[in-house]
Amino acid sequence: MKVLLAILFLVIFMNISTIAQIDVKFEQYNLDNGLTVILHEDHNAPVASVTVMYHVGSKNEKPKRTGFAHLFEHMMFQGSQHVGDNEHFKLLQEVGANVNGFTQQDGTTYFEVLPSNFVELGLYLEADRMGFLLSAMTQEKLDNQRDVVKNERRQNYENRPYGLADEKIAKALYPATHPYSWPVIGYMEDLSAASLDDVKDFFKTYYAPNNACLVVSGDINPEDVKPMIQKYFGSIPKGNSFDRPQAVPVSLEKEARIFYEDKVQLPRLNLTWHSAAGNTRDDAVMSVFSDILTNGKSSRFYKSLVYDKQIAQSVRASQGGSEIAGEFQIQITPKPGKNLTEMEKAIDEILSDVFKNGVTQDEIDKSVTGTEVQIVNRSATVLGKGNTLAASYFLTGDANNINRQMEFYKNITPKEVIEVAKKYLQQPKVVLSVVPLGKPELAAKKGE
Repeated sequence: MKVLLAILFLVIFMNISTIAQIDVKFEQYNLDNGLTVILHEDHNAPVASVTVMYHVGSKNEKPKRTGFAHLFEHMMFQGSQHVGDNEHFKLLQEVGANVNGFTQQDGTTYFEVLPSNFVELGLYLEADRMGFLLSAMTQEKLDNQRDVVKNERRQNYENRPYGLADEKIAKALYPATHPYSWPVIGYMEDLSAASLDDVKDFFKTYYAPNNACLVVSGDINPEDVKPMIQKYFGSIPKGNSFDRPQAVPVSLEKEARIFYEDKVQLPRLNLTWHSAAGNTRDDAVMSVFSDILTNGKSSRFYKSLVYDKQIAQSVRASQGGSEIAGEFQIQITPKPGKNLTEMEKAIDEILSDVFKNGVTQDEIDKSVTGTEVQIVNRSATVLGKGNTLAASYFLTGDANNINRQMEFYKNITPKEVIEVAKKYLQQPKVVLSVVPLGKPELAAKKGE
């Protein structure tokens, strides 16, 4: 209840004041092997999180060798030299820990939230798989987890309604050599072709301490934790240097119109543009613009297409700023009896009206307040702070960015929103129609 009241007070305060800031105090240092360590004390509850973020995601893979980062998300739970097969989960679950991991384009995160008196167990397990995974890796484990990943891909991509849309959009939006052109989970043929030596080489390159950030957050005493960290991580050798993918300008020479047939009842239209990378002012402005279009019943697209005209089942807009590129997407599903050509025309008309007549400061303020609430909520737990500290360090170069997340949202004006939106949305885009099997004629047709 105290947390709820605190958030409520903050929301009220933010509505009548200016941009809010949070205050997360932390200590940061490096071990001799390059491991970045961040410690944050929070004694509100007797729990702590141990988070290890490796600065490796699908962006670090190569064409024909995709899916490795996500594959390791699975392999890292299969046991290491001093931890038996499948013991990692078992040991943590026995002390009531919440444990998992996730892979993105730019990074891979492993974490456990556990009673604070078991922090040393979390550190030991994370260190053992960082330093001693390969000696316990076998062809049998690789084959087993490769099959698990393939099944995951079938469930979430091939056999899921609209599941292949993002993969097809990325392929059309980026050149084949761009690291955002393939899906995080990888392609089936690449997973099948991965040899044991391939995956071992990938691990040796990217899962070294100098490419990782360890965050221990919660009910801890830093002076007690530091010796433990040195004990378990200090002897792990530093990895070799490697080239990181760099941001390069990407654009479409002309509009790309594609479609595919899927086991769906209703067609769906996706419009996707190249947009701003993350951690930029433009990324923040485009996020505000996406809220103005589709966040809430009074938003431009929702009010017109879903509520007033009732021609759309759903509509959403999103800005996705990643480390070296960004995307802006509008996705709309029509009501039964309506078609995608009508949807595209309706979206074009509303966008033209917004570009001509502008947005209001109230719409901007509403979006910014919502973003502030999201940041406050994300920072309300030791795990949320741990993840954000690690991501801030790797993706912005500064862990203290956790305390400056709202800087880019200061003083956004209606004029700036329109100028930035025009800069990206008046460029060529990818138009993807997903249509029911046997009905290619339902794909959106330009200019009708």
